Amino acid sequence: MSESLMRTRLYQWHVDHGGRMVPFAGWEMPVQYTTGPIEEHHVTRRSVGLFDIDHMGQISLTGLDAERFLNRLVTWDITQMAEYEAHYALMCYETGGIVDDVFIYNLPDKWFVVVNADNLAKDYDWMMAHADGYEVTIKDVSVDTYMLALQGPRAIELLQHLTPANLAEMPRFTAL
Repeated sequence: MSESLMRTRLYQWHVDHGGRMVPFAGWEMPVQYTTGPIEEHHVTRRSVGLFDIDHMGQISLTGLDAERFLNRLVTWDITQMAEYEAHYALMCYETGGIVDDVFIYNLPDKWFVVVNADNLAKDYDWMMAHADGYEVTIKDVSVDTYMLALQGPRAIELLQHLTPANLAEMPRFTAL
């Protein structure tokens, strides 16, 4: 494995637990564990699976024009998003082509955008190139945050032990 590949902070855990590491979008990521991908798929569909997705890029937008700026870049009308709501959207070029597909979170003090791992630099640069005339601060916060995805029908049951919020009552695409 090339030393030029980046590693998430859980890299050693993956190796210690039998993760077969492969190159993916400039990162060394586990493609499967000893049980194999089919069993991992079934466990997640029947119960719960935890995925290290920290290789994905994370960008925050703040400032008086952050909402107006971001709304100009994506296909979803983010002005309709309530606080703590999340939504999938496409970030598009002026000509209609797709820059990237992203997940947008409306947090109390910022907009948080998750981009694909191999597109982080391109997406960040594209946002910066279109920020003129807007009072917006765009920051790559990928090294300051960590992302995990808990998926499956028992995810809420497992996660409920970590928060007083009633997760069963939260609608889909809600940030906490």
